[in-house]
Amino acid sequence: MIRFDVVTLLPEMFAALTHSGISGRALEAGLWSIGLWNPRDFTQDNYRTVDDRPYGGGPGMVMLAEPLEKALDAAREAGGGQVIYLSPQGKRLDHRKVIELAGRTAVTLLCGRYEGIDERLIGRRVDEELSIGDYVLSGGELAAMTVIDAVVRQIPGALGGDQSAIEESFVDGLLDCPQYTRPEVWPEDGTGGKVPAQVPGILLSGHHENIRRWRLKQALGRTWLRRPDLLAARKLSEDERKLLEEFQRERGEHGK
Repeated sequence: MIRFDVVTLLPEMFAALTHSGISGRALEAGLWSIGLWNPRDFTQDNYRTVDDRPYGGGPGMVMLAEPLEKALDAAREAGGGQVIYLSPQGKRLDHRKVIELAGRTAVTLLCGRYEGIDERLIGRRVDEELSIGDYVLSGGELAAMTVIDAVVRQIPGALGGDQSAIEESFVDGLLDCPQYTRPEVWPEDGTGGKVPAQVPGILLSGHHENIRRWRLKQALGRTWLRRPDLLAARKLSEDERKLLEEFQRERGEHGK
């Protein structure tokens, strides 16, 4: 089981993870646990102050180091792990990092707000910084929730069948293949001027090896079209190379 400790000014936001969906069910099943630590609970003044104006001037406020450190101390005493600060300046989160985090027993996530947190606290207590993308959010909470959700999905039993996590995008360095469900033809009556589309026949064949190869070909092709950077970083087997070439020929023949 992995334990997450989160230092946040908005602990109520994490109810979305703890009370619903896959993460909620996994929490109820005892596959992971969470501790929430509000820096306001570690302040000394009547106003529960957690921020102040930045030295040197400028817009916005900066989070104070002292309440954050006390919150981190409490998290550590409760069993918290290494401290990860969610920041657009951090290393980009990817699937490899998610797998690495899923192998830990404890992780502490530090969520900033306002213009950020006092740099001295980062140097003193933060072990690493992570970013979920090259953009700025109002705070680190959504990024922390993203990390938790991505990691919880990798815990055996969280998805109900471990094969589900294995077959998702990025697991093998490729995007996922297209997925279809019932009905076989949709829309069935062509309403609204829509042309009915049918599920690819190979998925209805029951031939597991052919289905596996079709899915691999589609995954290779989709990655080539949408994320060529992933494909460039991956060494293709001879079979994969042939499947990709087949996908490219078929796409050229259909003019797409």
